[in-house]
Amino acid sequence: MKFKAVIFDMDGVIVDTERFFHQKRIDYLENMGIDTSSFHRSYFTGGRMRDMWPILLGEKYHEYDVETLQADYTAFKESTNYSYHDLLFSDVYDLLEFLKAENYKIGIASSSDHKQIQRCFDEGGIGKYFDVACSGEDFKETKPNPEIYLKTMEMLGVSQEETLIIEDSSMGIEAGKSAKATVWAIRDTFFGLDQSHADRLVESLTEVKKTLNRSSGKSAD
Repeated sequence: MKFKAVIFDMDGVIVDTERFFHQKRIDYLENMGIDTSSFHRSYFTGGRMRDMWPILLGEKYHEYDVETLQADYTAFKESTNYSYHDLLFSDVYDLLEFLKAENYKIGIASSSDHKQIQRCFDEGGIGKYFDVACSGEDFKETKPNPEIYLKTMEMLGVSQEETLIIEDSSMGIEAGKSAKATVWAIRDTFFGLDQSHADRLVESLTEVKKTLNRSSGKSAD
């Protein structure tokens, strides 16, 4: 079946923020006296910081004002000097132009909050391509819970069989598969993520375009 919709994760798929913010997050936590040495890099990808505090703090969780800690972290993140335009993967525009030209419905389903998604759209100049944007802050549980993908498909008016999801993280892949959609993962070479449950591993968004072109019987230009 030819896909009718493509839904993207944002961080690590559209923008190369995973590695950028990984180091920022580690620096912040260590400055707060929170030891991160026992956590694998992959733990910090694909989820919300708000959901990580119980495991990060462990037995000391109740010694902290977690809401204040989260607010401080959010303020720290927002004060970091960066532009989503500079972090966009270079082949994003080409793929999005292709999808629009081929009349795919396009969505984004990200654990990031609405403010960050809008920043990505505005600074990257890509908001015009997306029909739907869903944020993890709208759901009680985000990835690996499939609800964010199920809701995005509902808003796009497509079935699971008609949907291709582009992910990178283990939790995102699990969410997409639990939503019964087809999941392609951008191959990870930094975090050591388990991407084995994806239907296909691709090296880049350029490969996504080429593969979709081939499946429709067109050239791979």
